[in-house]
Amino acid sequence: MSQIRRIDYHCGPLTESDLAPDPLAQFRAWLDEANDAGIEEPNAMAMASVDASGMPHVRTLLCKEVTAAGFIFFTNYESDKARQIEQNPQVGLCFHWQPMHRQIHVAGIAQRLPAAESDEYFATRPREAQLGAWSSQQSQVIADREHLRKRLSEVGRTYPDQVPRPENWGGYLVRPEVVEFWQGQPSRLHDRLRFVRTGEGNLDDRAAWQVQRLAP
Repeated sequence: MSQIRRIDYHCGPLTESDLAPDPLAQFRAWLDEANDAGIEEPNAMAMASVDASGMPHVRTLLCKEVTAAGFIFFTNYESDKARQIEQNPQVGLCFHWQPMHRQIHVAGIAQRLPAAESDEYFATRPREAQLGAWSSQQSQVIADREHLRKRLSEVGRTYPDQVPRPENWGGYLVRPEVVEFWQGQPSRLHDRLRFVRTGEGNLDDRAAWQVQRLAP
């Protein structure tokens, strides 16, 4: 393996007094800063799930919204990730903004969104993306790319105007139980501040969380 240049991080520290009252507010603050810094698709996140045999799987997808209840993404309900979530709803998320030397780690429980909410979001997608949701049998083995092109053409003819949401496509909400904010620091003495859910109150209630500092 060729020599990889090491980088020493020289960013401002992350202290307990810097944190917002709850992790979702802190996440939104960092997301806004990442967006303002010009990072492409700052809402991209790695999501880890576990299959029935205990094998972990990780992929990158887009977080479409952060609400007072958690993190929302959309997918095909027959995809590998969706099947794994149905078997074990515990998932992990990781947002990584390398130019800012920041990461956010989330551990939580995924649950399907109500159909009406998935309908509402699907209606905002570009037509090409709507047709794509119908065309791809996500995670299934296919012969070649021509299969997808044919399916796309067929679906376009089936729905020349409005495209309805496929029943096997929709959203998930990840309700966080643990959220860690990681800020790179010199000498690899990184700042790690972790919110741990301790109560049953609303997620934006400071009393529902305990803040812990972790060794790097």
